[in-house]
This record gives sequence, structure tokens and C-alpha cells, in this order.
Amino acid sequence: MAPADDAEGSARSPSASSDSSPLAELDVWLLFAVTLVGVGNVSGVSPAFPQVVDVLGISRVQVGWVVTVYSLPGLLSAPLAGIGADRLGRKRVLVPTLFVFGIAGGACALARSFPVLLVLRAVQGFAAAPLVGLAITIIGDRYDGATRAAVVGYNATALNVGTAAFPAVGGMLAAIAWYVPFALPLLALPVGTAVAWKLEAPAVDGRSSAEGFRGYLRTVGARLRDRRVFGLLAVNLGIFVLIFGAFLTYVPELVETRFGASSVVSGVVLAAASVSSALVATQIGRLATWIPPRRLIQGSIVIDGVALLLMPLAPGVWGVGMASLFYGVAQGLNQPALQTRLTELSSEASRGVILSLNGTILRLGQAGGPLLMGLALALGGIEAVFYAAGGVAFLVGLAALWLLSAE
Repeated sequence: MAPADDAEGSARSPSASSDSSPLAELDVWLLFAVTLVGVGNVSGVSPAFPQVVDVLGISRVQVGWVVTVYSLPGLLSAPLAGIGADRLGRKRVLVPTLFVFGIAGGACALARSFPVLLVLRAVQGFAAAPLVGLAITIIGDRYDGATRAAVVGYNATALNVGTAAFPAVGGMLAAIAWYVPFALPLLALPVGTAVAWKLEAPAVDGRSSAEGFRGYLRTVGARLRDRRVFGLLAVNLGIFVLIFGAFLTYVPELVETRFGASSVVSGVVLAAASVSSALVATQIGRLATWIPPRRLIQGSIVIDGVALLLMPLAPGVWGVGMASLFYGVAQGLNQPALQTRLTELSSEASRGVILSLNGTILRLGQAGGPLLMGLALALGGIEAVFYAAGGVAFLVGLAALWLLSAE
């Protein structure tokens, strides 16, 4: 049997227009697997960081470089992979990316010096950045309408399951040895093999375009000048600043310093958002049939702001947990709706790079969010972080009302 190549797919999956559930298709589950293996390589290894400090003889500041060198290469690799996917075909980029990710990630488990570990993490991060965007690109190629929204929602559920589960899995593996959690990316190797042989991606080969590469760049530029596309990316940057700057970074500090909770309890509080987000994301297909995606995004930002403002006012850990559940509802609405809208607004010829740029936006929020909210912490304490986050949510909401209104 030969691997299924891009050329074997049609412009749209035959099942996309049928009445059968997309969840009955193997291809969909392969794309969910791509997303799942691509999301846990920060939270999955972070439980081992205290041991990494001791075994490799580094400082607690230096161990943060394990995350930094993983995240920064994605600023470049995500758009490059998107261009490659548009020009060469989706699978021709996705399959080697999975193998590089798996091999470099697995090799981290063999590293016994900090510089070697950092180099391998940088290579792994370069390959990791495009994975989720490429999976959503193929979903956008295969489906349209409410079915597309539903599958994007299910994909977001897979992402949230990974976000919630990988810290616990990483903690159990770290109990064996510090380096074992770093072997988790080896899961990408069987996934990459299955994708190479079984995934039927619709045929996309931008090299056949009569306009050539310059024409492709003009097409991409025109898409990015569309106020709706630019608006979606800008709004998502604000959302990621809130996620990485306020929620993931400072909710644990809030519950541990104010209420004396353990790190286990703070982990449960964070996981509550992943659970509610995953549940809501499964219903996006239904919601999209009667609420436009832009309204889902705009409404979710209101929920974001309210949830973050409630957290410092909570009378106990349970109150922060309830606000976390509320916050997760917003993420379950805005990420699938935003990704669905980006696939609708990008042509098949430019979809790969547009959705990969969304991955670059994530990494900008990942890098800039903690810096912005750290400034609020320095100026006014832990409560100021969440009040500042509420203010950011208000500004993002105004941007969403203006930039996403051009329909």
C-alpha cells in the first residue's frame, strides 16, 4: 500500500456533503491526534522542572529557557510552514514536521546537559508551532458550513483535553525520572506514520498557479488587508494575552498566596477551565447554525472580562474555581468560532499561511502577556493583575465590535 498523497484527495471530502457524522471518519481522528500531540510540550514537561534544576545544576530562572527556546522559533516556523502548505501541499509539510517534532522531542529525553537540551527543544519548537494550524487548515479544506464549525469545535475539545491531561501525565512520568516527560513527543511518530499512509488531504498545490509565487504573496497580502481577517488576528492576540498573561500565570499565585492552597489545588482550578472549554467547544457546530461566529467571539470576550474581574473578589478557592469554569466557557466559544471564521475568510490558496499566522499570534501572546501583567503586578499587587486583565478585555471587546463588524 502506498501512502495517500495530496493528489488523491478531492477539492472537498465527499463526506463533507453527506449526512453522516464526520466523527465516523478516520481522517478526522488523525487530525485530532495531530492537535493532541502538539499541545502538551510545555505543560507536560513543566512538572519535571524542579528536578531539572537539581540534576543539571541550573537556576530557577534558567529553567524557564526550556519554555522560551521552545516557543520563540514558532514565530518564524509557523508562517513558513503555512506558505509551504499552500505551495507544496498540506501533507507534504505536515508529515515531515511531525517526524522532526517527534524525533527532536524524544531526543530531549536523552540529553544530559542543559545546552544540548536547549538546542533540541528549539528544534522541537520549530516543528511544533505549525501542527495545530495545519490540522485546522485541512479541516477547513475538507468541510464547510456548520459541519466545518462542528469539526473545528471537536478539534478544540481535543486541544483542551490535552491541556488538562498533560500536566498530570507529565507529573506521573516525572516521578519515574526527570527526563521521562520529555519523551512524550515520541507519540508523534506513530501519528505521523498514520497521517502519511491514511490521511486523504484535499489536493492543494500552489505551484501550479499561473500567477506564481508573487501572485501568491499578493493573494496573502490582500487577505491580511481585509479588515475582518486582520481583526480576527488582532482580537486573538488580545485573547492570548489574557490567557497566558493573567489566567495561566497568575491564577495559581492568587489561590496559593491568598488562600494557602497547594499546587495540586491550583492545578485543579486551571483544569476546570479546560473542562468547561472542552464541553462548550463540542456544541459550536449547533451554535453556529443560529449565532454568527463574530457574535460568539464578541460575547465570549465579555465573559472573559467578567470572569477575570470576579477572581480577586472570590471569597475562597471555590469562587476562583467557579470563575475559572466561567472563563473556560469563553475559550470554548471564541477559539473554535475564530478559527472557523478564519477558514471561511481565507481562500484555499492562502488558508495554510493565514491559519499558521494565528499560531504566531499565539506565541506573541505567550511571550508578551506575562510581561504586561507582570507590570501590573509590580505596580499594584496580585489584584491589579486581574483588574488590568479586565481592562484589556474591555479594549479587546471594543476592537472586536469595530474590526469584526465588516460583514
